[in-house]
Amino acid sequence: MTIDAGASGNDPQWLSEDERTAWLALTGLLVRLPGALDAQLERDSGLRFFEYMVLAMLAEQEDRTLRMSALAELTNGSLSRLSHVVQRLERQGLVRRATSAEDKRATNAILTDEGLARVESAAPGHVAHARALVVDAAGAEELETFGRVAWQILQRVGGWRT
Repeated sequence: MTIDAGASGNDPQWLSEDERTAWLALTGLLVRLPGALDAQLERDSGLRFFEYMVLAMLAEQEDRTLRMSALAELTNGSLSRLSHVVQRLERQGLVRRATSAEDKRATNAILTDEGLARVESAAPGHVAHARALVVDAAGAEELETFGRVAWQILQRVGGWRT
C-alpha cells in the first residue's frame, strides 16, 4: 500500500491541528506504554512484556505448542526477535523447542510446566495493570472503536490477517 504524499505528489499533506494532536497522542502511547508494561511485569514476575506474550500465547494452545512462525505472528514479533527470546526462556526452563512432527523443517515452541506456572502467576497482575492503564481509560464503545482502528492500522503496517 502506498501512502499519498499529497495532491500534487510532491508536497506533503500536512496534518490538521486535530490530526496532529491525535498523532502525538498515539506516538506517546507507542513510546511509553511498552515501558510501563515491562516495568510491572519485571517487578512482579521477572518477565518482560514480549516474554510474557510468548508464554501467554503458548498457554492458550491446547497442547501448549506452536510453530515458531505462528508464535511470531501472534506476538507481533519478527522470527529473529522471537528466536532470541525463546532461547532466553529456554535457558530458564520456561519453554523448550522441538522439531515439528508434521514438518521436519519447522520448529515448535513448547511451554513447559514451569513456564505455565510462571505465566499463570504473572497473569493476574498483568491483566490488572493492562486494565488500569488501557481498558478502564475508555468506555465500552470507545474501546471497541480503538480496537477496530488498531486492527486497521496493523493491517496497513502489514502481515496481519483478520
